[in-house]
Amino acid sequence: MGINIASLVKIITDKVNTEALNMNRNVKKIIVILLVVSFLAGGFWAVNSHFSTRVEPTQQGGTSAFWDLPPDLRLMARTISAEARGEPYEGQVAVGAVILNRKRDPRFPNTISGVIYEPWAFTVVNYGELWTHTPDDTAVQATLDAVNGWDPSYGAVFFYNPVTSTSNWIFTRSTIRTIGKHIFAN
Repeated sequence: MGINIASLVKIITDKVNTEALNMNRNVKKIIVILLVVSFLAGGFWAVNSHFSTRVEPTQQGGTSAFWDLPPDLRLMARTISAEARGEPYEGQVAVGAVILNRKRDPRFPNTISGVIYEPWAFTVVNYGELWTHTPDDTAVQATLDAVNGWDPSYGAVFFYNPVTSTSNWIFTRSTIRTIGKHIFAN
């Protein structure tokens, strides 16, 4: 935004000082505080209203199986749902396996959320689509199958759709296998 709190307070204080020269000093302080608080509340309201329109609809839905998962597995199920929608079941499990393979690989964060939120790791996170998908029972079961050890990716730590991928770097990865529209690679 370019303006920090100190600059904002100075601007408001100068405005109050020029418009209310005869005001009591304590009244000026109260006015400045109220103006800063209302500005911040308005700024936070704008940010929250932007995100709440994207998050709210999917948080109300979902199956009971989804809401019964621990938070890290709900995040993983959301990622599988968003990244592998329209893919065969085996491909959905493979996306979950990639997340877990990265978690175990020292080149990546060692938590599910760390892997998923790593910058530029997942397109759906980059573009805010992660929160627009509440997984159905199939995505929840794919999550559980991956957690329970099924790895149809055969140890892959990357996957991509060659038709929609915009990174030239991903095409340099060694292909392990293709499932549906995704290529799984190392």
